[in-house]
Amino acid sequence: QVQLVESGGGLVQAGGSLRLSCAASGNIFSINQMGWYRQAPGSQREMAAVITGGRSTNYADSVKGRFTISGDRAKKSVYLQMNSLKPEDTAVYYCRFVTNDGLGTWGRGTQVTVSS
Repeated sequence: QVQLVESGGGLVQAGGSLRLSCAASGNIFSINQMGWYRQAPGSQREMAAVITGGRSTNYADSVKGRFTISGDRAKKSVYLQMNSLKPEDTAVYYCRFVTNDGLGTWGRGTQVTVSS
């Protein structure tokens, strides 16, 4: 059974920073993509940032220049450095791993709240 556990969420003032971490446990191999998604109240879950093949990154326009994703496939871990946070970044943040076979696994999420 593969489990992803996120950490690092919390309450921060606008302009502040947070660093999210996600680690996988269990038998997961050949990780192709690791990513961070977020879901605000009343909204659909959306992609914030993904890293593919350990190198290629993609960001939502709303976070470009402020968020940085990094990952270590050998350590089965992915991180999201979030700077210059805005109230509209408030959401539950989920990590997701996708293997080369296309199997995706979600974490349970961590709450990020940005106060104005």
